[in-house]
Amino acid sequence: MSDHAEKLTPTEYIQHHLGHLAHDLTPNISKDGFMTVHFDTMVMSFALGLMMCLGFWLATRKATSGVPGKWQAFVEIVLEFIDGQAKDAYHGTSKLVTPIAITLFCWILLMNAMDFIPVDFVAAVSGFVGSTVFGLDAHAVHWRPVPTADVNATLAMSITVFFLMIFFALRAKGLGGFVHELFTAPFGKWMFPANILLNIVELLSKPVSLAMRLFGNMYGGEIVFLLIWVLGSIGFGGAIAASVLGLGWGLFHILIVILQAFIFMMLSVVYLSLMEEHH
Repeated sequence: MSDHAEKLTPTEYIQHHLGHLAHDLTPNISKDGFMTVHFDTMVMSFALGLMMCLGFWLATRKATSGVPGKWQAFVEIVLEFIDGQAKDAYHGTSKLVTPIAITLFCWILLMNAMDFIPVDFVAAVSGFVGSTVFGLDAHAVHWRPVPTADVNATLAMSITVFFLMIFFALRAKGLGGFVHELFTAPFGKWMFPANILLNIVELLSKPVSLAMRLFGNMYGGEIVFLLIWVLGSIGFGGAIAASVLGLGWGLFHILIVILQAFIFMMLSVVYLSLMEEHH
């Protein structure tokens, strides 16, 4: 922990690292922070998206039909794996599904992986930049490097998936067929009030569950890391315990980081497939 962190109580230390670099666009109207923009989430998401595109571009730029290089071979393995999973889960004919699956998995994986960066290192860098470049108090600068630990980011992705679901349904069934199913499935036309209510709840629950599952797992993992760092400040014994627990949780968290990206991607593909099915 940094010198500044040692001056804080455990609660203050955790609250400091859970703060966002944010700005309320309507401070006189939005008293509850509804229109607050989290700049750290937006910048990290955009930067990691660019990093993903750059990585793919480098793999294709030096691609060869002969013996591939290490990076090309790794990218090919990842793409073939995602393509196989998407084809197994999606039973339609759209060529957009595999690119969507690749984008979701790789982008979310990169965002999740930011959880392995030590929080005090992030705080030191953000504080230095904030104080030297913008003249801010270094201790008052907040920067959270894990976009998926922010519910705004996970909801934004899940809402995008929701609109894709509607697009796939309209493309496969047409507007008339889509509306007809809302009124008649699954109980028949005479039970249309129940059908509409059930279908709306089902449609809305899918993006909400996608967002909250990813957010909950990554936010929980972030809290556990912070608690371990706090333990490390409690003398020599605490440092030893924190080292052991940190290593164990870090190894286990690798599985969570990969698994949550995979689950979000697979459920998105399954939802797109379900929206094209006729009832």
